[in-house]
Amino acid sequence: MTTDSAHSGTATALLPGAEPFEATPESGGGRLGVLLCHGFTGSPQSMRPWAQYLVEAGFRVSLPRLPGHGTHWRDLQSTTWEDWYAEADKALRRLLDDCDAVFVGGLSMGGGLALRLAEVHGAAIRGVAVVNPSVKRNSSREALIPLLARFVPAMPGIASDIKRPGSGELAYDKVPLKAALSLTKLWTTVEADLPKVTAPLLLFRSPEDHVVHPSNSALVLEKVGSTDVTEVLLPDSYHVATLDNDAPTIFADSAVFFRRLAADARATQAPDPAAADGSEAPV
Repeated sequence: MTTDSAHSGTATALLPGAEPFEATPESGGGRLGVLLCHGFTGSPQSMRPWAQYLVEAGFRVSLPRLPGHGTHWRDLQSTTWEDWYAEADKALRRLLDDCDAVFVGGLSMGGGLALRLAEVHGAAIRGVAVVNPSVKRNSSREALIPLLARFVPAMPGIASDIKRPGSGELAYDKVPLKAALSLTKLWTTVEADLPKVTAPLLLFRSPEDHVVHPSNSALVLEKVGSTDVTEVLLPDSYHVATLDNDAPTIFADSAVFFRRLAADARATQAPDPAAADGSEAPV
């Protein structure tokens, strides 16, 4: 049984459905890799349909469970953004070792982590696809997190902001404030280095999002250094759009985006036929 170390020193069982996911296409291949990151207080469950779609489309996919997630909210209390980033980075490096081209994607905080990976790894990442990325403070109340974290362990949760009836997110019903304080430090780090993101960017945004303010996406679009940038609106979804009505758009558009970038990379790397026989290439 997979566990996390809980606050009491005992083991906390993994919630059913919160397991990490990693798969290679049954048809073989898998030379194109995608790392997906879930959101704060959430679990891989919110990203699994996207991951499975990409595998069926021919990609090798890694969807790690970030430390402190998928067990009990108190487990998250003792982790930091560096822990979450390290787990995503470890999964990314495995893909980079095994694949010809690697892409990253994420939902909410997972989008922030994906952007951070692109900031750090530069050209090694061929493209970034984020859904309602979380990279900054959403309201004036969040300015109180450093103070509240000293006195209050948690506040009500932010899970399952989904428009589609019957669809739910496997996530904590509380937000542990020490972890939330660390999340604000991730925001500061990501925002400062957004110009370092030069990989092509595909950003999905729900106009009606009750968790992440649209100013987050606006900031990303304004500050990234990417020249290939596309924004896609998700008019029939709330925050957890990967489980909502517009999920098929996310899945299909991201697959097309990744394949285009992989084809562009192959074309750039392909040897010139004329140069191969010693003749000069046409101008």
